[in-house]
This record gives sequence, C-alpha cells and structure tokens, in this order.
Amino acid sequence: MGDSMKEVVEKLDPVARRLIPPNIDLGTLVPLKTNLELRDNLSLGFAYITRAPNKVTNSVVEIARSLTSDDTAKNLPHLRRCVKPGDLPAHLKTQFMNEGNGRQVHFGKSNWLYILLGPKDDIPYEELVSRLATIDDIRDDIFVGVIPVPLLAPTSQMLASMWSAQFWQTIYRRNNPLGPHPSTITRFENYVSKDASVWMSLAHQIAKKSQKAGLGEPVGAVIIKRTIPGKSAGGKTVLKSGMIESDSSSDYNRTDPNDVQNSRGDMENIPSAEREYDGDVKQDADGSNAEAQGDDASKQDIPMKEATEIVAIAADARWHQQDGKSGRTGNPMAHAALRAISMVAQKLVRAEHRPKSEPQIMEYETFQDKPLLGDEQIVYDADHPSPDGYLCHELELYMTHEPCIMCAMAILHSRMGRIVFRHRMPLTGGMCAEDRGYDACEASGLCEDGNCGGGQGLGLFYRKELNWSLLGWEWESNDADNTSIDAHVHA
Repeated sequence: MGDSMKEVVEKLDPVARRLIPPNIDLGTLVPLKTNLELRDNLSLGFAYITRAPNKVTNSVVEIARSLTSDDTAKNLPHLRRCVKPGDLPAHLKTQFMNEGNGRQVHFGKSNWLYILLGPKDDIPYEELVSRLATIDDIRDDIFVGVIPVPLLAPTSQMLASMWSAQFWQTIYRRNNPLGPHPSTITRFENYVSKDASVWMSLAHQIAKKSQKAGLGEPVGAVIIKRTIPGKSAGGKTVLKSGMIESDSSSDYNRTDPNDVQNSRGDMENIPSAEREYDGDVKQDADGSNAEAQGDDASKQDIPMKEATEIVAIAADARWHQQDGKSGRTGNPMAHAALRAISMVAQKLVRAEHRPKSEPQIMEYETFQDKPLLGDEQIVYDADHPSPDGYLCHELELYMTHEPCIMCAMAILHSRMGRIVFRHRMPLTGGMCAEDRGYDACEASGLCEDGNCGGGQGLGLFYRKELNWSLLGWEWESNDADNTSIDAHVHA
C-alpha cells in the first residue's frame, strides 16, 4: 500500500478501516456514456437561410419569428442567427457566391449578412417569400437557401468547430444536452477517484466471501455516504460568489452561467435582434436571485471537511436457502444491490426507534435483507451516518459487476447519487448504453441460451424520460481478479 493510499485509509471511518483488505487494487474511472451521447450526437435537419443588408436584418429576423413558434426558435440556440459571408463554410461560400447577386454580397463594399430563419419543416415557403418581398432592400433579388444543420448542441469546442466548418456557425456553451454536465462529472470524479479503489476492494472482498460460503455468485456491493465541503444537506453547493449551484441528479443538465463560453467573435455588425436569439442571458444556476440565495446559504449547516462513511455492504445471496426453489437463476430478490439498499432501509427504520415487530416464521426469507456474513454484520450494526432524507439519496454505490435491469431500476428508485462498477455485463446489465454485440458471451455461433446479444444498451443511469438520473463510472484495473461470472448471469 503506497503512501498516498495510506493517507486515504487513515481518513476513513473506523468501521471501514476495520474491514479493508491488506492489498488495495488501483484503477481508473471511466465515465459512462448515455444513450443520446452514443446515438444522437449528430442529428441533422434542414433549415432555411436568406441574406440581407445589415440595416434590414432586424426586419428579416422579425419575419422569421412570426412564422415559427417560440419553441422552434429556442430549439436552435447553438446556431448563430446571423453570419458574415466570410464566415460561411467553404462549400456554402462557393455555392452562394454564384447565385443571384452573390458576388456583390461577398465582394461589394456594403455589409451583408446571411440569416438563419428556422427549420424548413416549420416555415411555409410561399408565405416566407411573400413576407420577405415586403422589405425594399431585398425585394428585387430574394434569396432563400436550404442547408443541413445539427439539431442538437455540440458537446465540446472541437465538435462545435467541426460543425462550423461543415454546416453553419455553431456555438459551444460548455454544457452537454445529451448527458450530465461535463463540469459535474469532473467535479465529482475528483472526489470519487481519491478512495474508489478502497470501496471497490471491499466489494470484491465480500463477493469472494459470499462465493466461498456458497451464498451466491461472486458479486459484491458497498454503499457509502460522501460529505463534500461546501455542500449542504439539501444538495446545493455553495460557490465562492455566494451563489448556490444545484448538484442534485435531476439538475445535471442545467448550465452554469459562469461556464457559458463567449464565442460570439466580432459582433459589431450583428443587430440586437440576433443577440437575443443567441440566448446568452445571464441568470443564476437555478433561475433565482443570487443575492437572496447567498443569504439563505449562510444560514445552512455547510460542512467544511470532506469525509466518507460506509453505510452498507452486501454480497449476492441468490442461492441461500433455495434448494431448487428458484430454478437456475436463484432468488432474484437477493442480488447484492437489492440487499445493500434493503440494509440501508433497515438502518433508517432503526434510527427512527420504531418498535420491533414480531419475527414471522417463514420457510425462507425472500429479501435476505439481514446480514449473512461477518463483514455485513459489522457495517449493519453501525448507526447510519445521516438518517435524514430519502433512502439512498446522494449516496454512492460500488459494485463488482454492472447491475441487472431490475437492480438498476431499484437503484434509480432509491435515489442513489453515483455508481461505480468494475465488470460490464453486456447481456444482462442495465447501466451501460453501448450496443449489445452478438459475441457478448464470448462463444462462437449459438450457445445453449440461443443467439446471445444484439440490440441497444439501456443506459438507465441517465435517461431523460425517467424522473431520476445519477452519475456512473466503470472501474478499469489491470490487477488480476477472480470474480468473473458467466455473461448470462443477472448481477
């Protein structure tokens, strides 16, 4: 164990220090990709454009607004409304230069601009032309072109530059419309990476003990609570300016106004109407008054020191008390993730000092939410570090394997904040969004379970149609590991 890791271990809570193995495997965190990031990063549509002298640009923009709904205009905030002829992509410059009065526009002394009107499907062409004909300066030579444009905002400056050269001037606002905000991933990764190897080693240790005891598959889960400096119990991070930034999972797509990149370039000749279209309106992260937020933040109990405490540890117990009751798959309610979440719930109930109910005489316990191994009992007996709030809200889950679809939805419903796992389960996992290959079971041709793989991954950790999302990482390590399981197993 290196000096840096010893320093991390010394800061752990007494229960965790009691359980950690002598050898801690190091690894690297790799953020999970969302379904949208993998499939919709370039979704193209067609848009109308026109050109007009600078002095009548406002009139053209007003016509475009009158022909489209407010929602339509808001859907393309990543594209510049007005572009100078010299800033067009090379192929569009060559094409438009030879149409109508193109040479006068591109080489004349007068200032002309190309104007993005809106999506082609939302604007009636005949009405557009008739409206433009009411403007004296362009009535004699009305130009309306159709170009392909990206419908979704870019996720990096490099992508914005590439799209600007291929389609139309594109703005990168340092946000990610297809997944968690990049700054959110980076911020939490800085915290998680410090001690992730400790919790992953604990998960692997309990998984091996469960397999050795014949309780279940070698799958382990560890749930911890991480206290982040400057973050209140309400899930808000207090910024240096006194503003409050939301870190809750439901707000991952919000754009921090301080992160908005000023990529307008030379705007001297761009009229005020176009500036409004770009949408650089400064406001607080949650849309409310910053000064009022600062006053509220000062009244909250804000922790100033980082800390992590283990809340639950559980191993897979699908074969415990089964004796053939659940066929080949074992007891699905005794998967490691479900047992860990159930133990958190048991500790919350205990913290409320509820009277103990009489134990029911059952042939076997379906949920297996009581400790079965010594390590589980040690953590279970310790008090919950923060018994207020909903179940697993903003807690972190570390697993040896990608949870199955059932467990993935249970993790979402428990309001878990972050998840880290080591082994992908491409046939049965619910968190990864990558397509399921037909060679996922590492068998040639057809195996005993039929043609394995195929289809799209679910990526349940972040889907906009669900009412909760969390951050997720895959843990990559070069150290030898003997907790591999059959690809068909639901972890």
